[in-house]
Amino acid sequence: MQIKQKDMWVRETKLKGCYIIQLDRYNDERGSFMETYNKFFYKNHSELNVTYVQDNLSVSNMYVLRGLHFQTGEHAQAKLVSVVKGSVLDVVVDIRVGSPTYGEHVSVHLTESNRKQVFVPKGFAHGFISLEMGSIFTYKCDNYYNKESESGIIFNDKDLDIDWKIPSELIVVSEKDLELPTFRDIKNS
Repeated sequence: MQIKQKDMWVRETKLKGCYIIQLDRYNDERGSFMETYNKFFYKNHSELNVTYVQDNLSVSNMYVLRGLHFQTGEHAQAKLVSVVKGSVLDVVVDIRVGSPTYGEHVSVHLTESNRKQVFVPKGFAHGFISLEMGSIFTYKCDNYYNKESESGIIFNDKDLDIDWKIPSELIVVSEKDLELPTFRDIKNS
């Protein structure tokens, strides 16, 4: 017996161009099936209509924080992110100069069971923290990674005031990400 959950939707966050997508899932006695990307569906939502050229997957231990990252210039990337296994707190920051929500952020809890995706447009910084051991995070990118164009903002920036929901002494951050500039520094560069 097949049961379809009819709750697929797309909702724009307070950050213009940044969307949360709730996916349909089909369940039966064998398990479940979920379509994670359908070009036709995304084409019908104009701001989501991008051509992806690269898929990435990361596996993170508990409390590993990756971010806040972005690519600059012609190498800027839009991303479609989701969790295959585990749980993360996903954070998107508007860094578009002149935007009414410049410097604001949204946080979305992504899990393997809640079937949510986040569309991160170009002009946004992005990061996430793993809330479970072995969280598998995937993301589609509309532009190739370019080392010379990578940039970011330190995760604990005081001006952004992001609540990562985890005590700071438990958060695990790479040496590279600990050296990222502040929001004020990228704003003034």
